[in-house]
This record gives sequence, C-alpha cells and structure tokens, in this order.
Amino acid sequence: MTKITKEEPLWKRTTFKIGGPAQTLAQPESVEELCSLMRSGEIRLILGGGSNLLVSDEGVKGMVLALGSGFGQMEIDTAGEGVVRVKVGAAMGLTRLAGMAQKRSLSGLEFGFGIPGLLGGALRMNAGARDGETKDITESIDIVTREGRLETIMASDAGFGYRTSLFPAGCVITGATLLLRDGDGDAIHAVMRAGYMERKASQPLDLPSAGSVFKNPPGDFAGRLIETCGLKGERIGEAMVSPRHANFIVNLGAATAKDVHRLMRLVEKRVSEQSGVKLEREIKLVGGFDEE
Repeated sequence: MTKITKEEPLWKRTTFKIGGPAQTLAQPESVEELCSLMRSGEIRLILGGGSNLLVSDEGVKGMVLALGSGFGQMEIDTAGEGVVRVKVGAAMGLTRLAGMAQKRSLSGLEFGFGIPGLLGGALRMNAGARDGETKDITESIDIVTREGRLETIMASDAGFGYRTSLFPAGCVITGATLLLRDGDGDAIHAVMRAGYMERKASQPLDLPSAGSVFKNPPGDFAGRLIETCGLKGERIGEAMVSPRHANFIVNLGAATAKDVHRLMRLVEKRVSEQSGVKLEREIKLVGGFDEE
C-alpha cells in the first residue's frame, strides 16, 4: 500500500543534507500503485536517492513521489555466452548494486561502486566514471508515463549522452534490464576498491555534497576552470567550494540552499568572466530559487 506522509523533511533524503519539507510525500510499493498516482496528476517532483539535487529552503509544494522498497529488488537470468541479464528495480542503490554484482562475480558495474544515488537517477543522468557509464550495461528501461502507462524503452532509444538522457517528460523510471558478464570476483573487487580509493583521495567524500556541480565542457574540466579562478575554499555561509576538488560544493554543517545557490552563481560568473566558458549545471534545482 502506498505510504503517504505530510511535511516530510527533504534534507533527510538528499546527499547535500539540505532542503525544506515536501507538503506530501507518496511512496508506492507496486507498479499498479504508481500508475494510479501518476494518473492523479498531483505529482510535482520525482525523488530518487537525492544526489545531484538541491532542494530549496522552502521545500516543495504539492506531492513528491519516492519509490518504495518494492522497487529495490534484483533478479538474475543467464543469457548465455558469458552474458548475464539482470533485472533491477530503480530504487536499488548503485553502490549496493555494484557490491551485489561483485559477490556474484558479475562484471560491468565496477564504475558504479562509490557513486551515490539510485539506479533510476543513474539511468536518467547516465551516471558514470572514467571506466564506464550506465548506458554501457543497459539493455532496456521500464517506465511509467505521466499518463500512468507502463512502457519499456530500449537503451538505444533512450537518448543517452554525457550525463543526460531523453526519457519522456514527466515519466518515472521503475527499473531496468542490465547486461553484465561473468567475471572473477576478486579481480572485480580489486577494480572497485581502486576506483573508490581514487575517489576518496580526490573528492570530498567526508562532507555532504551533491557530487559534481557542473558538467565538464568539451575538451576541458569544470574543476580545472574553477580552480584556475582561485575559487577553491571560497565560502558563502556554510557552503564551500571544496579545497580537494573545485567542482564540488560541500555543506560544512548548516548550509542553506540559498548559500549553495549563491555560491554556484558566483562560480559561474567568475569562470565566464575569466575564461569565457559558460558552465552547465549537473545539479538540478527544485523549488523556489531567484536566478536574477
């Protein structure tokens, strides 16, 4: 049965640990319940794992949708010739999924270990790292349209690009079929550990953040451009450009969404003035923000 709560604090559901309440939070446990909610036309925000997201201090008016635990399951089916087809619910955490695959000696998800968020968000953003992207292992994606219809989209039709996709507007990703390969569990574990240690050394994993703030412009790195502007360590309130990685803004403990937004705009302005590059945001803003 769909769980409904009122005035749900969204800071508890974002990796930034920032954000006001949802007026109403709905958590369906089945596709049928989700289809019914979508047909109601009341959904204002679809919330995944809360990464790559900045929720305003005022929160979200109306209904916020978050998939329940019924969408966090995994089923394995051998496809032959070393390929293993895995059906996964969109509410499965990407790091947890990578760990489960490793325990079964399945290769392909090594890049996902240490990436925050859920599979649904990873599909929508085509999350990835140097050694792979979500699109590389995806065969098909199940969605529920905003009209409440269940549909399956082949990965080749999902419009995957660098940190982007082209799913139908307003749809909810409910799960996906992934294609992994038989591998050596110890070797997979070694790759995952090496990738995680590299992230730990170069990214501020010890403080709340929403991951990379800006997309890398063609042929360059957003972090390099920001660092060149001397913005490492720049602060507004309790929001700070990480001294460890300039493309991360961290919450020092009591940052507001307004602090983060003002700092994002300062970075954009400074980079544009000094390099002529207009940075494109990877983080999505939800709620009321003054962009003037």
